[in-house]
Amino acid sequence: MQALYKVLDQGKVGIFESPTGTGKSLSLICGALSWLTDHEEKSRQKTAALLHEGEAALSTSTAPSSATSSSGEPDWITDFVQKKSERDLVSKLKEEELKRKKREERLEMIRNNVQLKYAMKRKSCEEEEAFKLLQLSKEEETEAPGDQEDEELIIAEYESDDESKTRSRFRGAEEDTDDELVEEHVNKIYYCSRTHSQLAQFVHEVQKSPFSKDISLVTLGSRQNLCINEEVRRLGSIQRINDRCMEMQKNKSEKPHHEEGAKRKRGPAKTVCPYKKATALQQMRDNVLGTVHDIEQMMKLGRETHACPYYATRLAVPPAQLVVLPYQMLLHAPTRRAAGVQLKGQVVIIDEAHNLSDTLSCIHSAELTGAQLCRAHSQLTQYADRYKSRLKAKNLMYIKQILFVIEGLVRGLGGKVGQNPQSQTTQTGTELHTINNFLFKAQIDNINLFKLQRYFEKSMVSRKLVGFVEKYAGSGVSLHTQTHSNKENRRTEGLNRYLQTLQSTQINAPVSSADQQGSEAEKVLSASPMMQVEVFFMALTNSNTDGRVLVHRQGTLSESSVKFLLLNPAVHFAEVLKQCRAVIIAGGTMQPVSDFKQELLFSAGVGEERITEFSCGHVIPPENILPLVLCSGPSGQELDFTFQNRDSPRMMDETGRILSNICNVVPGGVVCFFPSYEYSRRIVSHWEASGALTRLANKKKIFQEPKKANQVEQVLSEFSRCIQRCAVDAGMLTGALLFSVVGGKMSEGINFSDDLGRCVVMVGMPYPNIKSPELQEKMSYLDKHLPHNGGRSPGQALIENLCMKAVNQSIGRAIRHRGDYSSIVLCDRRYSRPTTLSKLPTWIKSRTSTHATFGPAFAALRKFFLEKKQV
Repeated sequence: MQALYKVLDQGKVGIFESPTGTGKSLSLICGALSWLTDHEEKSRQKTAALLHEGEAALSTSTAPSSATSSSGEPDWITDFVQKKSERDLVSKLKEEELKRKKREERLEMIRNNVQLKYAMKRKSCEEEEAFKLLQLSKEEETEAPGDQEDEELIIAEYESDDESKTRSRFRGAEEDTDDELVEEHVNKIYYCSRTHSQLAQFVHEVQKSPFSKDISLVTLGSRQNLCINEEVRRLGSIQRINDRCMEMQKNKSEKPHHEEGAKRKRGPAKTVCPYKKATALQQMRDNVLGTVHDIEQMMKLGRETHACPYYATRLAVPPAQLVVLPYQMLLHAPTRRAAGVQLKGQVVIIDEAHNLSDTLSCIHSAELTGAQLCRAHSQLTQYADRYKSRLKAKNLMYIKQILFVIEGLVRGLGGKVGQNPQSQTTQTGTELHTINNFLFKAQIDNINLFKLQRYFEKSMVSRKLVGFVEKYAGSGVSLHTQTHSNKENRRTEGLNRYLQTLQSTQINAPVSSADQQGSEAEKVLSASPMMQVEVFFMALTNSNTDGRVLVHRQGTLSESSVKFLLLNPAVHFAEVLKQCRAVIIAGGTMQPVSDFKQELLFSAGVGEERITEFSCGHVIPPENILPLVLCSGPSGQELDFTFQNRDSPRMMDETGRILSNICNVVPGGVVCFFPSYEYSRRIVSHWEASGALTRLANKKKIFQEPKKANQVEQVLSEFSRCIQRCAVDAGMLTGALLFSVVGGKMSEGINFSDDLGRCVVMVGMPYPNIKSPELQEKMSYLDKHLPHNGGRSPGQALIENLCMKAVNQSIGRAIRHRGDYSSIVLCDRRYSRPTTLSKLPTWIKSRTSTHATFGPAFAALRKFFLEKKQV
């Protein structure tokens, strides 16, 4: 806590390593909020002193004089000018102090005045009933739609050369927040982590801390997490929810203009969201600031107050002292701006930051398949054709430019637009290009992508196209843009057949770990991929040296893809480091730190003097952990799980014998990690054929990590119940054995505490695929731009670090609290290398013993659990 306080006070960048179970979250909370409280008090005292000095200076006025100064001006004028700045300063300080007092008084009233809460709740319920009745009456009065039925799908007039006009014309629903509710930003701490469950856990720790009564905290999330409108939530996917919400806000902000005497054409009543009313949002904002809520509690509060948690939390950001949000919302600049997050002079704490570099690269990379490109081109062509008489010339010009770029991308994949991408064959192969070379080869280097990016943002053409496709799918949108088609043809030819054909064989672009939405995201991609096209266009505006474009042809155009790889994540992290007062990068296992600093901090322009490192040991006593490195198995077979040796029957049989011996002496649960799903499948099949699996099953019930995320919870529950039953029954089975995969769903974020993980076995070293074009390009980039240390290249260091980070995450699953105990068995002679051992967490490395033969290691393991049994 003291080290954290010092880093925040001095405005540095801190790298903190604290193993799970050592109270990391509570230390971060108490240290950071203690500093914030003291900092606020110092600021108040400083303000009061300045205000006192200013008022004293103003009160001492000199007697009027008719003399003239050396400048030729009368003294009273000179005196007036000199004191103007003092008056302005005093006025500003008084205004700030008044705002602060008002804010504190309002929060105090919300925290203490229970009667006011009930009165506001009753009022909001009455308003909700009135709103519903009004909506019903509007629906009854609706008549047939007029010519303006597609008005919401038309892009407004765009003038790229006049930013003031675009700002006024394109102030969409996203920016349409109630200005009178927005406040100035106070000093605050932004805390971010990887998942919403980790954020919820942090909020619960805050609620238990001594700061819970005095701190104003707000948790940010996506519309998918915070929306309480059931009509919108039923849409499922995040993109459909976003689009529907934006449409409802647009309906609310539209103001009809009718000429005097003109007959009003009535169409269907446009739905507006009943949860976005100024009074309700203000009430919920104050409630959120007055009491610490997690996301579930905010959803409940939103339903009670009939206010949207998504917009209420955004309004609560400026006055909040602690803002809790996911990685992506803070690290991605456009998302950060949309959420109203301002980093200037603030403190940022990034927890679970062991994969920060990968997260940054993943967020800012993009991929498009040939099928997506053809679909986007077809849809946008038909959109422009349908509304060409209603679109302004500038809009048509930019739409033509977008179509031209898409054609170039398809051409780069070896195909043509306007034809079925499945029937177009391409020459199989992979190519890597710099951004400039790719643009030149695709013949789109003459297009200003920065202007196109601004057009996408201001015109919201992607959202318009989504609405267009949803409205006319099956009745007016077809695969090919036909030159001689008429209105009747467009009404009879639909998009559905095309989508069904594509969905049957299309391989969708993989969804990044930073934003996994599973099968629902794939459904969205099948509707309109223009959002993905927009993201890819934005990626191409990166510096030529910071990224590469990977063109991957797979036989057919539909399965071929073009991917942007971000090679320098520091370029996007630099903005965060530059704006913030202090940045804390924390995690349970941050090793190896040196390469992390080189890639993310030094490359972003941070000097060594601004960086502070802190690593604490584990709270468990030394005798509660037994890390072992095995160099050979029971039969004397050397353990060398290199790619060339790991598939040999002898190596697989030896691994089976090691596990069998371990299961004989280890009670409860044993978790065995393999380098990949494929190797796990092969070795288990071999054991099945040889009978080794049966021998293992006689001692422990065997479970395997599922590939589907929705089955993980079920497997874990059965694994846990089996261990509990075995502990009570005392039969033949002594527990359970779980086969898992490094980097899989159970290697991070899952707790195998107590009997669930009495032994963690690591089979081999999980090196990444060095033949991957992406990894080769990353290694080449690092070798070129980073210094060589200790006789090894930065590219080689990257491979080793990726491997050991994955190992550290997996073996850290076992010890989860002070009273826990476990053994760790690393099965590969390569773990005995000093450079490899140095990359283990300090609290494990200091207790690790290396064994050239199996006998002494097995004796140590048996002794360890016999002693624990006696205790």
